[in-house]
Amino acid sequence: MKFNLYGSNSSKKLAFLLIPSIIGLSACTLDGGSPNSKNSNSQKAGSMNQKNSQYLQVTGSAGKEPKLGQPSGNAPTELYSRDLISGTGASALSTSTLTVHYVLASWSTGKVIQSSWTTGSPATFPLAQVIPGWQQGMPGMKEGGRRLLIIPPVLGYGAQGAGPIGPNETLIFVVDLVKVA
Repeated sequence: MKFNLYGSNSSKKLAFLLIPSIIGLSACTLDGGSPNSKNSNSQKAGSMNQKNSQYLQVTGSAGKEPKLGQPSGNAPTELYSRDLISGTGASALSTSTLTVHYVLASWSTGKVIQSSWTTGSPATFPLAQVIPGWQQGMPGMKEGGRRLLIIPPVLGYGAQGAGPIGPNETLIFVVDLVKVA
């Protein structure tokens, strides 16, 4: 499969970026990677003019592409998961197929690598077939919500990287959960 970052099929592009590496990355973190870990915070649904985490600022309204500020400080070494907008619909399970809008950025550069908002089409995929950071960070999220995931390399693409993602890159995702199936 030839990698095409800016092609027209966002589902295939996201699947390529999120499918676990064939070298078998470890899915372990010190806190279990749970969205309920000590690094997790939650905000009530509503206007999202400015939602700051200890790592970066995310701005934008629900249903619109979020804007990411520059990461600050050291990248987390454990999965960081924070609801920026709490959804009210069905909850994602580890066995769910999700339809999402997302923005993916690199921690080291702060630059957006990929966004489903750019194509206008959300991505749909089984949660069980993506990188461990998503498998651990998405369950419990509700439809209509927006979640910030900061994924350390061990739960992403590790030392080898993938496509435009460099070796040992920490990944920043802002995910809007559109539908759970």
